[in-house]
Amino acid sequence: MPEMTTSSSVPRADDADSDRLRALLERAAKGQDSQAWSDLWTELYHNGSLDVAHPLVLPALADVADADNADMAASALHLAGALLVQADQRYETRNLRHQYAPEVTRLLDAANRWRQVTADRNDYCSLVEAVLNLEGDIRWAEHLIWGIVNEEYELECPDPHGCASLWVIIGERDFFSAAEDYALSDDSEALPLHPTDPRALKGLGRRLYDLAWADGHEEVARALTYAFGEATCPECEQRFSIVGQVAACSS
Repeated sequence: MPEMTTSSSVPRADDADSDRLRALLERAAKGQDSQAWSDLWTELYHNGSLDVAHPLVLPALADVADADNADMAASALHLAGALLVQADQRYETRNLRHQYAPEVTRLLDAANRWRQVTADRNDYCSLVEAVLNLEGDIRWAEHLIWGIVNEEYELECPDPHGCASLWVIIGERDFFSAAEDYALSDDSEALPLHPTDPRALKGLGRRLYDLAWADGHEEVARALTYAFGEATCPECEQRFSIVGQVAACSS
């Protein structure tokens, strides 16, 4: 990757932090050190011991995303998208996006390029999540895509009294809603989901469905019709929007 430089117009972290950040990014960029990616997640995202606004971070991640290694690009895009959303939420501004607008554009372009050529289902979903996070349109993309990848959502019944915790299953085990302990009980009541007709999808649902279908991921497209459909609570029999509850439980 290109040699990393700092800009005198941006406040610098102390030298020790800058040196550690530079070392981690360079180790990650070489593609042979998964621990470096783990450490970047820990120090940039989880505990904030390194500054996400440091002038090394987003330019370096954009360089990795632009390279020709799909796995490394996916790692860089996933981290960059998560960091931007976290900054949006933490500071309630889009200052980081504005400050590094050229790098965000490069990252988004790379995410869309890799999305169109990725065959693995879960890798594809992660790239779609990265696209949404990099665009900054919604703040619960992680939770939406998590359910598609893991084929289930853990939700609360929308009843004001919170009558039940629910599992909504979307995938190989069929498509149903059940009480929280369904996996531990042979007689747990399972109620079928109600998918949305693809022709009735609008907004984000329409866009994600069309992307998945155009990119050759028909299984993901089908799962999305369920995620944007409805489930029924086994306790109170209330029918509710699955994606609506995903958003509510993520806020």
